[in-house]
Amino acid sequence: MWTDIRKLLLFHLLALKLHSSKGAEAEECEDGQFQCNNKRCIPTIWRCDDDDDCSDNSDEENCARKTCAPAEFACANGQCVPGRWRCDGEPECPDGSDEADATCSKQTCPPEKFDCGGSTNKCVSVSWRCDGERDCENGSDEEDCAAGDEFQCANRKCLAPVYVCDGDDDCDDGSDELKCSSRHSPTTTCGPHEFRCNTSECVPVMWSCDGDPDCPDGSDEWPERCGSEGSQSRRRMNCTVEEFRCANGECVRLAWKCDGDPDCKDKSDEADCPLLTCRPDEFQCGDGSCIHGTKQCNKVHDCPDQSDESGCVNGRKACEGPLKFLCKNGECIDSAKVCDNVKDCKDRSDEPKKECGLNECALNNGGCSHICLDRPIGYECHCPTGYQLLDKRTCGDIDECESPNACSQICINYKGDFKCECYQGYEMDPVTKTCKAEGKSPFLMFTNRHEIRRVDPVKKDYSQVLATQKNAVALDIDVANNRLFWCDRFHRNIYSALIPEASVPSQQVTLVDSGSLLSPEGLALDWVQHNLYWTDSGHKTVSVASAYDGLKRRVLVDTELSEPRAIALDPQHGFMYWSDWGTRAKIEKAGMNGVDRQVLVSDNIEWPNGITLDVANRRLYWVDSKLHLISSVDLNGAHRRTHLSSSERLGHPYALAVFEDRIYWTDREREAVYSANRLTGRDVSTLAEHLNDPHDIVVFHPLRQPQGPDSCNLGSEANGGCEYLCLKAPQITEHSPKYTCACPTGQDLGPDMRGCVPGESVCVSGWLLVEAGGGRKGVMVPIVATVVFGLLCTGVYLVWRNYRVNSTKSMNFDNPVYRKTTGEGEEDEIHIGRTDSGMSGQHGHHPSSLTLSLLNLKGYKRTSRAKGR
Repeated sequence: MWTDIRKLLLFHLLALKLHSSKGAEAEECEDGQFQCNNKRCIPTIWRCDDDDDCSDNSDEENCARKTCAPAEFACANGQCVPGRWRCDGEPECPDGSDEADATCSKQTCPPEKFDCGGSTNKCVSVSWRCDGERDCENGSDEEDCAAGDEFQCANRKCLAPVYVCDGDDDCDDGSDELKCSSRHSPTTTCGPHEFRCNTSECVPVMWSCDGDPDCPDGSDEWPERCGSEGSQSRRRMNCTVEEFRCANGECVRLAWKCDGDPDCKDKSDEADCPLLTCRPDEFQCGDGSCIHGTKQCNKVHDCPDQSDESGCVNGRKACEGPLKFLCKNGECIDSAKVCDNVKDCKDRSDEPKKECGLNECALNNGGCSHICLDRPIGYECHCPTGYQLLDKRTCGDIDECESPNACSQICINYKGDFKCECYQGYEMDPVTKTCKAEGKSPFLMFTNRHEIRRVDPVKKDYSQVLATQKNAVALDIDVANNRLFWCDRFHRNIYSALIPEASVPSQQVTLVDSGSLLSPEGLALDWVQHNLYWTDSGHKTVSVASAYDGLKRRVLVDTELSEPRAIALDPQHGFMYWSDWGTRAKIEKAGMNGVDRQVLVSDNIEWPNGITLDVANRRLYWVDSKLHLISSVDLNGAHRRTHLSSSERLGHPYALAVFEDRIYWTDREREAVYSANRLTGRDVSTLAEHLNDPHDIVVFHPLRQPQGPDSCNLGSEANGGCEYLCLKAPQITEHSPKYTCACPTGQDLGPDMRGCVPGESVCVSGWLLVEAGGGRKGVMVPIVATVVFGLLCTGVYLVWRNYRVNSTKSMNFDNPVYRKTTGEGEEDEIHIGRTDSGMSGQHGHHPSSLTLSLLNLKGYKRTSRAKGR
């Protein structure tokens, strides 16, 4: 009887176990997973991918045979990969057949490619031949390259002949100034129209005593030549109550005085400062600034000089890795001493009898999905390359593309690995594995105060594009038409010329003259719709004009601007971006027609001197001269990154440019041009030094200005049917307009939104049109009164212009990033609002309003507005 009962109970228990195990099997894998024969679970998409993920190959059983598409390459194991991955130097087939010698030795380079030859048999763009970079692994693309008519320095750097024996060390080793004539000796005699500086350089005599030092020692503006008080730039300037006046007359923010970081060019804002002391709960940085004590050694650079992270102990525990064993009581011993029958841990935890000699990996691979590694005590699960542990046992694919530094441009993640690709017009460099532009090699153009130079970023070859400028500060280019645009802050003009003819004065076209500009800062060309945009810190505006004649102009932004500086455009999407380094520094964005204005960056920003767009990767970069950093955000202001933060590397960065995988910037404190890796901020190199106040910088290459349809000339009507300006509209949604028409400043669009009509008031050719009350319109005041008023307009305008010219001269000093004011009092001015930025008389555009701001003797301002239809 008892035997039957025992059999019955045993049968019942077996039934329960079988039922529970079946239920566990049914619930073991989740939706979207495949259950292997060995009970492992893998993602369903891994089934039939020609890779044994189950470790028993059950995920590759009963799979339909694949046929690769014509654009794919069939691996030897049957797997398909994109055909463009064949023979690219990186094996994508699991068996490596896409890079096998039998596959790649048959490769023939097309005419537009250069055959590297040798065992690699690689093909690279023929334009990369003799570009100064080794693109073939064997370097054959840089062999047998002729040098041209340039001067080769002792350090193998090449210079245009104009820089040889010019008194400047352009080679950086002095070899370009050896064996020179006595042109720059102390006995040099300058030409009849030149002034000889005390340092022997010759400058045009018209530059002497003009309020702007041009000699390296400033001797062209010394009092003994220009009078007892010296030139106008030597006057004592009035700074606002929120500003500090430097010893040289410059004005910087008062909050920047004695902050440990020199902001005046003469560093007088850091002179006679008390010794900075920090609170007991603060950490004092190397530059004297203070941060909260908890920010020291937190793996984040909080100090400008990064001193808060120096000397920190590595955060990793001392008892980690395969060569160490952590006893249960906290002791650390060598792993070789574990299970050696010697009790090295005081708690004897290194010699457990039940675990020593036990191989946990022998049973079901230790429960590891891929690799099981047995240890003297216990075991560890590991993953093959490209995978990571998800739950200490199961391996999952690593998405390497989540890292912004994974690839230059396009990142494609696939199981166990990832692949980098390039946008159209770029090609993967087989040596550096970065995207490199096809076609001609890029070069840089930058302003160097009295000239505009060109430099090859690889060979570092110099040439001069434009000379004899007074104070060139901003520039941009039209790559397709080989045209240069630049502005001279001293003359307050914007110019244009074909690059080969830029040095010929008769070929330089003045697009916008000093009657419309007060202090031009930034310049940007819409290379698709052919309009020119600029910022003016004097007028506090962002404006636009027709690019090739400058006749049609419009102020787009004139509110809530303090110190607008750099400007950049995205013509394909219709947006413009600009920086403002005023009291509330920011970077803003708006449509290229002035609508949809928004702030992109306003936090952790102090002195955003320069901005630029990486059109290919859709990011905006900027330099901050106060915080000494280069940062970027996407074009919506998100995903902010800091690429380089260093007061040593970034003294006073002013402008920057981005192309391929490099960032280029000018530094006015170090008077040099530098370059660094765009992704990492490392590999900083000097491209040019010993300069004379470098400012703006741009990259010349067709891919920097990708072509697209001109929205203003798509239809049958030229200029979009606009009477005046046709401006690209921001492409906010798919229903956004392609463009909008714009009228001269002060005029409005008519009912058809294309033609222009007078605004609220207009002063035409000296006549004042007044809109009378009581329903009567078009009543003209007596002719005598009108003539008198017209003369008054002319007289006040001449006074205003003379005042502006005088005050503007006082703004031309060595460091134009600072604001200056003139006169003994505050900003007592006479303003005349005028249409089309003061060009109505020259080009026939009529002003729509006239505003006079007259000052009484007590300094109060009265405004009278004349209205008419």
